[in-house]
Amino acid sequence: MATMIVPNSIAFQLSANSLFFLFLIIFCSSCKTTYAFQGTKSKSFHHILHLNSLLQSAACNSSTQGLQHQKSSLQVVHKHGPCSPLHLDRAKTPPTHAETFFQDEGRVRYIQSRLANKSGSKADVKVTDVANLPAWDGRVVGSGNYIVIVGIGTPKKQLSLIFDTGSDITWTQCEPCLGYCYQQRDAKFDPSVSSTYSNVSCNSVQCSSLLSATGYLPLCSLSTCVYGTQYGDSSFSTGFFAKERLTLTPFDVFDNFLFGCGQNNQGLFGGAAGLLGLGRDQLSLPSQTARKYNTIFSYCLPSSSSSIGFLTLGKCKRYGSKSVKFTPLSTSIQDSSFYGLDITGISVGGKRLSISASVFTTAGAIIDSGTVITRLPPDAYAALRSEFRQRMRRYRMGRELSILDTCYDFSKYKSVNIPKISFFFRGGVKLTIPLVGTLYVANVSQVCLAFAANSDASDLAIFGNTQQKTLQVIYDGAGGRVGFGTKGCY
Repeated sequence: MATMIVPNSIAFQLSANSLFFLFLIIFCSSCKTTYAFQGTKSKSFHHILHLNSLLQSAACNSSTQGLQHQKSSLQVVHKHGPCSPLHLDRAKTPPTHAETFFQDEGRVRYIQSRLANKSGSKADVKVTDVANLPAWDGRVVGSGNYIVIVGIGTPKKQLSLIFDTGSDITWTQCEPCLGYCYQQRDAKFDPSVSSTYSNVSCNSVQCSSLLSATGYLPLCSLSTCVYGTQYGDSSFSTGFFAKERLTLTPFDVFDNFLFGCGQNNQGLFGGAAGLLGLGRDQLSLPSQTARKYNTIFSYCLPSSSSSIGFLTLGKCKRYGSKSVKFTPLSTSIQDSSFYGLDITGISVGGKRLSISASVFTTAGAIIDSGTVITRLPPDAYAALRSEFRQRMRRYRMGRELSILDTCYDFSKYKSVNIPKISFFFRGGVKLTIPLVGTLYVANVSQVCLAFAANSDASDLAIFGNTQQKTLQVIYDGAGGRVGFGTKGCY
């Protein structure tokens, strides 16, 4: 997938030679390109960028700032990027832009229907059998773009797991697969060779807790508790509910960690071995490790797929810093898994948009690490798009890109000014979105505003991961708040 590293600006200075190489790259279907921009931050309400180079994204930029110098930190990488161990599997090709947005739409619809308690939400379904859960098409799952590597079992087995703030239960594929297991890069976890593995019994309190964490009633296989979890397009994982030793870092080891040992799994998880649940339910990782971390964690999503970010458990170095601004978690979101936000306004180029407060309060909003593009109420997006287009009227429009309807062709321009977009949250918090979170780049002639409209005013707004790039996002479950710090990683 072509991506764009945009620290703070955009402007293009293309010689005849560079244009020649640009078109070679764009029209070569086998090329994987990263557009790298460097510039200085405008003192006005615009980002000003200068085209520095066009870089191949085949190599991981391990020198980028990502992993914080803290004991309880893990590296975060894009699952399809060159820094990911999944990237080594050349049989798997990254999804196209259209496929990415198709997966994203599936996730968004699922989250919105779940929180609206509409018919067909996952809470209405029962786990029928450890080897039999309907997959429907089972082709895609919008379960997140970013992975971390953790250890499970004794001896420790290193596994690449997608981390997801919108999910609670952690699971991985296990041997033997009684139903079906998709292909993954790591060898599957084999509980029979671990000295610390044990199944959870059907009549235990832990088994009963699965209902709130997954939305599905657990069942039994003989005396063993059976879990099931299903995602936006009906991709799923089901298997034995168990306890095991979890190793996050050499300093952070937890015994009796409750997780799913998947025996029947289907969906495009990008070759990852499973999922790490960072939601708010009692079975999530933050809740199960609360004695040590007090349900506090933070992460920074890197600017591009060839850079490295971090996931830190517990208080980070910037936790009490004045550079981090906290907003209270919204009380309007009833689902125990999600982190709610109260959006109070949006500005473009320093101008506060005229949007009624009821536009944001009608359905509420959450922040989600797995949704790619931020979804806004129709009236809010219309106001954002109108002002953005007005300020960009000097530039030539480009072709729309799936759900993104405001795109530009910058191939003939030497310099480009991009108006800064800021979000306002309850508590007087103003967050200016980094430029890398403002634009989604397919190529130099298709650079799009990275926001989309919900289909209905009653649909939940979602603050997605594109807008979170390079920010340090701090989740303080104990304090009931979410914090934002700039320049968390590059």
